[in-house]
Amino acid sequence: MKNNNVALGLLGGLAVGTVLGILFAPAKGCETGKKIVDKSTDLAESFKDSSGKLSNVISKTINDLKNESQQLLGNTKEVIKAEIANADNLKNINKPTI
Repeated sequence: MKNNNVALGLLGGLAVGTVLGILFAPAKGCETGKKIVDKSTDLAESFKDSSGKLSNVISKTINDLKNESQQLLGNTKEVIKAEIANADNLKNINKPTI
């Protein structure tokens, strides 16, 4: 989560810095407009790439957690079965013989 906040902060700072730099640079209005459109397109593509990477990381993490939980559940079932078998053995050992 910390990496995501850093990435979003960097992208936001880059966007603000780019727009301010273009607006205060000495150029004609149409040139400035074109620069803003070009930079906006670049930033949008960069954001799409970053969000795609983030989506892949989240998806992988979810799959890893799912696999881990299934493995833990399987192990827990085995432990419970073994404990039930031990309890049954203890019942049989402690049965009074008549």
